[in-house]
Amino acid sequence: MSEHPPISSPSARATSPGTGAPPKTGFATLVPELAVTDIEVSLAFWCGPLGFRVAYDRPLARFAYLERGPAQIMLCEMNGRWETGEAVRPFGRGINLQIEVDRLDALLNALETAGCPLFETPAEAWYRAGSVELGQREFLVQDPDGYLLRFIEGLGTRSVESERSDPV
Repeated sequence: MSEHPPISSPSARATSPGTGAPPKTGFATLVPELAVTDIEVSLAFWCGPLGFRVAYDRPLARFAYLERGPAQIMLCEMNGRWETGEAVRPFGRGINLQIEVDRLDALLNALETAGCPLFETPAEAWYRAGSVELGQREFLVQDPDGYLLRFIEGLGTRSVESERSDPV
């Protein structure tokens, strides 16, 4: 990104020069934008061990649009706009962002190599969805500002336990 001071005008921020192009997979219909305290630190984490890449950015606006396969997220350094209250770490309390990946192992190794502690270690989990359960192997990690990220690897579906065995 850049060593220049951030732009304060919302319209100037939105139209400031940048690099890259729209996401390769097109724009997702829901893309969270995380307010971060230091865009450089956040980019090092998201584009380092997490394996995201910058699709496009606006360095003077301290903004980056990231993608990892079909997963997309925006990062913007706090600038006083759209902040509904005092920002106190950990950010994003009460929310976790689920991100599906093909395999967890490479991601876990990258996080370990980078010295990033896990919030919750890998475990298998099954979640009911109607008459089936959806399986996933999952772990949680916090980004530099404390946002809780849940990475999952799909394990398929199975019938609901009560429907798999005869009732007593």
